[in-house]
Amino acid sequence: MNPLFLAHGSPMLAVEQNEYSQFLKQTGAGLAPDAIVIFTAHWETEAVTISSKDDEYETIYDFYGFPDELYQVKYPAKGSTKVAALVGQLLSENGIPIAYDTERGLDHGSWTMLKHMFPKADIPVVQVSVNPYRSMLEQYKIGEALRSLSSQNILLIGSGVTVHNLRAVNWGQKEPESWAVEFDEWLIEKMNKHDINSLFEYEQLAPHAKMAVPRAEHFVPLYIALGSGNAEAAPKVIYRSYQFGTLSYLSMQF
Repeated sequence: MNPLFLAHGSPMLAVEQNEYSQFLKQTGAGLAPDAIVIFTAHWETEAVTISSKDDEYETIYDFYGFPDELYQVKYPAKGSTKVAALVGQLLSENGIPIAYDTERGLDHGSWTMLKHMFPKADIPVVQVSVNPYRSMLEQYKIGEALRSLSSQNILLIGSGVTVHNLRAVNWGQKEPESWAVEFDEWLIEKMNKHDINSLFEYEQLAPHAKMAVPRAEHFVPLYIALGSGNAEAAPKVIYRSYQFGTLSYLSMQF
């Protein structure tokens, strides 16, 4: 059960039928996990915080100004205290501070994609927070601590975006800006070469890093998913496109 980094893009993904939503459907159809652990860019906390509940999640609409139909979407997945406890145990054993949350619902970093991948909402979901102020080495180590989940048929997903600068989007533009492409190309090259040290120093080494990642909350799920994958295997680009000129939909399997 290879870990994934998936771009969640615009909240409109939940109601759109396009090439990317079709990719998500096909990806989900080829998987049968016993549970899903998803790190979402839209939940930030100091300690790694793990949703711990067995009942149904509330669907959180953590955005505004979108069409009414988007606010009617529900994703009634249930949680799993058993899987939450396993995640907490693995992190704690590796010296990573954790907390549990029994109330928070699923934010759009989770449900907009899961709705396409697993439309029946019949697989337990454990949502996990991110802390964008931790170093990329620390993000990688969070994933590394959870590497054994794959062998237990638990799907780990990092939900974010590699190039995420909302001030740089060009509404209606179909061709990607060269700087956005170059940043993703650098990431792919370093991942393929297992050049982890360069990835940890992306701010200094990657082209257009500050433009691509003005704030790291959408970027760190990539490093968590990378850390949780097979360190010996080559990462695989499973989808790539750009929306509005700069918003990357680069998605990876580890």
